[in-house]
Amino acid sequence: MPDLHVPFHTIALVVRQNTDNIEESVGRIVAFLERRGHAVVFEEETAAHLGLTGARAMSPIDIGAHADLAIVMGGDGTMLGIARQLAPYDVPLIGINQGRLGFMTDIPLDGMLDVLAKMLTGSFQAERRTLLEGQVLRDGDVIHVGMAVNDVVVSRGAGAGMAELRVDVDGHFMYNQRSDGLIIATPTGSTAYALSAGGPLLHPSLGGIGLVPIAPHALSNRPIVLPESSLIEIEIMRGRDISVNFDMQTFASLMAHDRILIKRSPHTITFLHPEGWSYYHTLREKLHWNEYPSGEGKLS
Repeated sequence: MPDLHVPFHTIALVVRQNTDNIEESVGRIVAFLERRGHAVVFEEETAAHLGLTGARAMSPIDIGAHADLAIVMGGDGTMLGIARQLAPYDVPLIGINQGRLGFMTDIPLDGMLDVLAKMLTGSFQAERRTLLEGQVLRDGDVIHVGMAVNDVVVSRGAGAGMAELRVDVDGHFMYNQRSDGLIIATPTGSTAYALSAGGPLLHPSLGGIGLVPIAPHALSNRPIVLPESSLIEIEIMRGRDISVNFDMQTFASLMAHDRILIKRSPHTITFLHPEGWSYYHTLREKLHWNEYPSGEGKLS
């Protein structure tokens, strides 16, 4: 984990593209940070999108080398994209929610400066999340590599028949599965696609990897949570138009007898949350648990 006692001298800003009226919010944050003496840099695509020709722009590699913190303004998709790129560099991340769900971007736009003021003076909770890494092999050669914060998804194409997948774990045969596909999820990803496919919720502090079938032919094919040390091998036995996606952002088309090897990445990402943040509060808010009007639905 990065040394979070070091002051945040250089702060990178990453902003979701095509967000209406984002310039005003970005300007407020930049002015706020510069008044406090922080050096502000922009992720290069953010700078280009906002037309900041005079701003100091950096690639994710340069941000990893020079920034002490990254503030992400957007939704979880924006956070996923930059988190994968910064994971090798141990740059902590703060998320300001410009999207809809916001499991990872948890600071609301309203009041963001007050929250940031407290966090930048050390009033925050740090949370470390694991990632997955994988490679696709064809005839023994690596044809694609990827990293995922949420999940690796093997799935059939629209209109294609079921995929048949052979799954081995740590060299042991697990099963042949006929289904629409298979989700391999981190605890972070357990609240994403895996949840909609019937997978379990995994607390982010758990060391585990979830395997969740997508519409399996045999209803006895149930989700399972494997140890985080597991090496998972998936072989394409039959099927058309099958692909593998890493966080739904990097993609490879697959052929019969291609193999996907998936394991926990040696890298982690660190999210910084406001003091008092609770994972359970996030679940209640985002999943609408126990959603009663005040005073209703309570046991007397």
